Amino acid sequence: MSEFVYRISTAKEWEELQSDGSTFGGDLDKSSTFFHLSKLDQVRQTLENYFLNSEEELYLLQIDAKKLGDGLVYEVVDGKNSFPHFYGPSRSFSPLPLDAVTKAEKLSLSDGRFSCSLLD
Repeated sequence: MSEFVYRISTAKEWEELQSDGSTFGGDLDKSSTFFHLSKLDQVRQTLENYFLNSEEELYLLQIDAKKLGDGLVYEVVDGKNSFPHFYGPSRSFSPLPLDAVTKAEKLSLSDGRFSCSLLD
């Protein structure tokens, strides 16, 4: 299992995490009752598939997988790729804690390509 998982986060969510110490994520996370995360090699594809037309400032959060404990589950989503999902302890949909975030970087978009030092 990889040491880190990654969260594509809006500036608003990242601010909430820093001010409140945790976040319940966005509408998608709340409706599916887990946080949608990615392995590093999945981040770019996820950005290109879902965030190219985003009007919001985006951040890439590096998260210590060990700090998420057994609430972190890898699930196959499209028949072949397994993505990390954070449900929380006993699948109780817990907020993502700030202390699990080891690094946060603002993503920049240029010519349809996202970049930050975590990706480069």
